[in-house]
Amino acid sequence: MSLSFGARLRTVLDEHGPLCVGIDPHAALLDAWGLPQTAEGVRAFGLTVIEAAAGRVGMVKPQVSFFERFGSRGFAALEDVFTAARAAGLLVIADAKRGDIGTTMAGYAQAWLEPGAPLESDALTISPYLGGGSLAEAIARALPVGKGVFVLAATSNPEGAPLQTALVQHGRTDEPQETVALRVTRDVTALDPHDGALGSVGLVIGATIDRSRFALDDNTLRTVPLLAPGFGAQGATPDDLRLRFGTLAGNVLASESRSILSAGPDRIAATIDERAARYQEVMGG
Repeated sequence: MSLSFGARLRTVLDEHGPLCVGIDPHAALLDAWGLPQTAEGVRAFGLTVIEAAAGRVGMVKPQVSFFERFGSRGFAALEDVFTAARAAGLLVIADAKRGDIGTTMAGYAQAWLEPGAPLESDALTISPYLGGGSLAEAIARALPVGKGVFVLAATSNPEGAPLQTALVQHGRTDEPQETVALRVTRDVTALDPHDGALGSVGLVIGATIDRSRFALDDNTLRTVPLLAPGFGAQGATPDDLRLRFGTLAGNVLASESRSILSAGPDRIAATIDERAARYQEVMGG
């Protein structure tokens, strides 16, 4: 049986710290980098980020949409970026936010998480809003082959909060209500029977939110990997890591994209060094 994603992630977090570099080739960034608005442009962008990240951090998170907009050539470019990242020893989190039911969800798992697949990544972001149980097929396929998922739970976009903090009944009608975010958390983490160490079913929790509004306390999330967008350009700083996540800070993947990518191709490596060092300092490393 493959080493679990949670175990591999634990090693990466301990060795390299929490910084996860986003690969988001926005149109404006391609222009700023002097790259064409083509599949070749996003490929060159992605490979440059991989070269800068290798050995400096342990994780990258390509945003699939910026490749997908160029159709089949964009996906071919993404395959090259994934291959280069994995060859460089980086964990690859495909930010694709897939979500469906049954065999369709299984198809997404095969595309993104199956060993040897053209789009093979180490983990995939997925959406639970067809019900947490709808993700069971993807999770069942991911775990035995050492792959992971990150389930959207408490996102930083303002539109998400009214849904994710809404109260629902869990189980019997005489039981207390809980937030949708907590219900999602309970449903999906129950599908990951790990041994008490870091699990392979993670959550996406925005770095800028108030977790208490979503009823996601430290004890509930004790062994859950937390992918936390919102660091950098969205306002959270490395100093906020312990402030916002407390005892969970060691399980957090602090995702930064624009704050690093806007440095440009000539400064990106130095910027990654600077940001990674600051997170290491915050974590006491």
